Amino acid sequence: MSTTETTDTEHFQTGRVLTISGAHAVHDTYTAFLAPLLPLFITSLALSKTEAGLLTVFMQTPSLLQPFIGHLADRVSLRTFVILAPAVTAVMMSLLGMAPSYAATALLLVVAGLSSASLHAVGPVMTGNLSGRSLGRGMGFWMVGGELGRTLGPILIVSAVQWLGLKSTPWLMIGGLLTSAILFFRLRDVSGRPPNAGEGLPWRQALRKMGPLLVPLVGFIIVRSFMISALTIYLPTFLSEEGADLWFAGVSLSVLEAAGVVGALAGGSISDRLGRRTVLFISMLATPLLLFVFLEVKDWARLPLLLMLGFTALSVTPVIMALVQESFPQNRALANGMYMSFSFILRSGVVVAVGGLADFFGLRWAFAASAVISLLGLPLILLLPKSRPSTT
Repeated sequence: MSTTETTDTEHFQTGRVLTISGAHAVHDTYTAFLAPLLPLFITSLALSKTEAGLLTVFMQTPSLLQPFIGHLADRVSLRTFVILAPAVTAVMMSLLGMAPSYAATALLLVVAGLSSASLHAVGPVMTGNLSGRSLGRGMGFWMVGGELGRTLGPILIVSAVQWLGLKSTPWLMIGGLLTSAILFFRLRDVSGRPPNAGEGLPWRQALRKMGPLLVPLVGFIIVRSFMISALTIYLPTFLSEEGADLWFAGVSLSVLEAAGVVGALAGGSISDRLGRRTVLFISMLATPLLLFVFLEVKDWARLPLLLMLGFTALSVTPVIMALVQESFPQNRALANGMYMSFSFILRSGVVVAVGGLADFFGLRWAFAASAVISLLGLPLILLLPKSRPSTT
């Protein structure tokens, strides 16, 4: 390996990381359309909250393919998946407002889910390749893109619907199409394959090696998903039921996600220095406590709580992603795909469970129960491997 190649793999390549993070932001702007639209779908399609939550499952189910995509990406470059994802997702999500039925809505979400699964299986690995020794920082940048998208998405879609109507959303796809065109030129010389991965471990051997990490990680994902689902999926519906208009409910979700931008970047970078488990423990203790306080305040007083909730709740993902990738350097893409698949699928099941709780007991009770369940994740953190704090 040449000196230049060694330097590139050891140092943080800010410009290229920002390019992929920006594409992630645009992509997730479109996937963030669904939650703010759920109150409208509940009315226009006569859905129960469980049926509305099931729409999320249609978009998340293709994530089951992420381990297979990741396994392939450990062997060949799947850069094209990253390039095409913003365009495909933009088209599908922008057409939701024109979908004539529940089945048509579900079909659009499945296709968007396939596109999203491809991006989330390959994109973090490409970002990690360009992050050198600062893997936590790189995952923070990746997640900042996602959080920015999820911040802008609700504002964009509720503003478009409020000003132009639900049937006007197809023109929003332009941003995704332009982003894919830009990526085509910007990523021509960036590999989607981990550096120095060789052929990677065989599929079965790699999965056996991942077992000791995946078992506690799955438990951690499940309990955390209750709180995250309540906040990021049902928050607009919860606030609407408590008297807020559609705009305020959508903007509240954007406030949460905006704080998550800062939390994602800070969480990943801090975990490079203090260790992954320390940051996870702080987040998993603080977030449920803040959620209890949030349930007790009213109206505009909730906004400061949403800022704190977004910072603590959404700082976790880049930390976990860094932990997973550094634990399996020979199969980074497979490990990342396994984590993302479990995360998306388990969270989808939890979304339906939270919706069921809300149908039977009300959303306020479901939010409180989700906070209690999330506290069960604290002991599981001790079962995760320790990371070596960065000396750079």
